[in-house]
Amino acid sequence: MTGLRYVYAVCRPFGTPLQSQLTGVAGDPPRALNHHGLVAVVSHVPERDFAEEPLRAHLEDLDWLTETARAHQGVIDALTTVTTPLPLRLGTVFRDDSGVRTMIEAREEDFRRTLDRLEGRVEWGVKVYAESEPQESARPAQKATSGRDYLRQRRMQTRSHEEMWQKAESFSNRLHEKLSAFAEDSRLHPPQNPTLSKATGRNVLNAAYLVPRAHSEEFVEMVDRTKGEVPGMRVELTGPWAAYSFAGEAT
Repeated sequence: MTGLRYVYAVCRPFGTPLQSQLTGVAGDPPRALNHHGLVAVVSHVPERDFAEEPLRAHLEDLDWLTETARAHQGVIDALTTVTTPLPLRLGTVFRDDSGVRTMIEAREEDFRRTLDRLEGRVEWGVKVYAESEPQESARPAQKATSGRDYLRQRRMQTRSHEEMWQKAESFSNRLHEKLSAFAEDSRLHPPQNPTLSKATGRNVLNAAYLVPRAHSEEFVEMVDRTKGEVPGMRVELTGPWAAYSFAGEAT
């Protein structure tokens, strides 16, 4: 089959085959390209969509980008069940197999060092959301009977909000310290934009944790025990993922 080469990840050789029905970006099944003891997982993609100019235009198309990202992530997820992949950026494309081999040779040292560090480890994501309004504000406020009464109610609302955010920050800090002490490494990401994430509440913790696969069950139980610990705080756990947050400059 002709076409450009779309590269999902670099990993060590693995014996367990990927799912036979797995398809990647543009509907082409991924395959392994072995070189210098490393494996690039690639598939063929059409030049009309993935050459430099059309790809740049497509990246501005939210629907196209969402579909491509979903297919990309599907391959990474499948790889994570059989090996430790080092994911490459969405839209990593080369002219042919020779171009992929040249890329491996140029970055071989970094790839090997990072794969050694990530071997047998997965990434877990933990987010904490605080309710957008304090619970006390759920009660209907009495109508202010004077300017002084109005200012008093405003001060009470402000104080209630401040107390809630302080409680959220304290809870998130304690949780992060606890999980970081268990994990081998951690990363704090910027809070998610609620407009983009569609999540309710205010995101006060958005963190990733690098955990040995063998210890993942214990990590999950640790997070689950914190759910419902503090009223008004919602804890969300995602994973296990390939270690995107810990791949460093190799990606």
